[in-house]
Amino acid sequence: MSGGFSNQSKILRGAFVEYGVSVPPLIVGFQFNPETISRARAASIKQPCTPEGTKPNSLYSQSLPGTKDFRAGQTIIVNRETLGFEIRLDATDKLNDGDALAERFGIAPQLSTLELMMLPKNQSLLGGAVSALLKGKRKEFAFFDEATNPPIILFIWGRKKVLPVNITNMSIKEEEFSTDLDPVRATVTVSLEVIEGANAPFLYTKALMEAASLLNISNILNIKNTIVPA
Repeated sequence: MSGGFSNQSKILRGAFVEYGVSVPPLIVGFQFNPETISRARAASIKQPCTPEGTKPNSLYSQSLPGTKDFRAGQTIIVNRETLGFEIRLDATDKLNDGDALAERFGIAPQLSTLELMMLPKNQSLLGGAVSALLKGKRKEFAFFDEATNPPIILFIWGRKKVLPVNITNMSIKEEEFSTDLDPVRATVTVSLEVIEGANAPFLYTKALMEAASLLNISNILNIKNTIVPA
């Protein structure tokens, strides 16, 4: 035992993993889990069309007492969930341990993989070489689109959250360099948009979210304190 207690539970690490198998494979496990994750979901409301020269119905006149038509023709469009956080990369420990790859390249391999997650996979030079060797049969072992779209990335955050995402923004701040000017330490800020719909990873995560919501029924008795003061 190198330190701590033997019965101490291990903390899972988040990761970015390409959905599919292709060349080069895009997998980045987080060296340090983000300390904070920002999650947001917005909705826009479209008012019903009204005859020219008239005003939309007010909240007080749009429905008769006792009816349930509160929205009176309003359409609510719920946008996809977005996430944002920082990824910290640091080769210091590996350099102290004499890791040959870290000594030669620092954190360049991880940074390069993150950057490739935003680029169309059909532009890959290695992928093109493999495709030529396989005589154009690359689709047989990959899930990516041959169009100009970047690969689909899975944001894996524990066992209950496996989300297919588009990386919509990536900002890299390289903070320290080796004698060969390879980055040794960096902070990467990413923005993600969840690919929602009838896809297996999203449906898996949504099912677990709904199951977790059912557990909240144990707090339903607390509603009495919001209606009748204790």
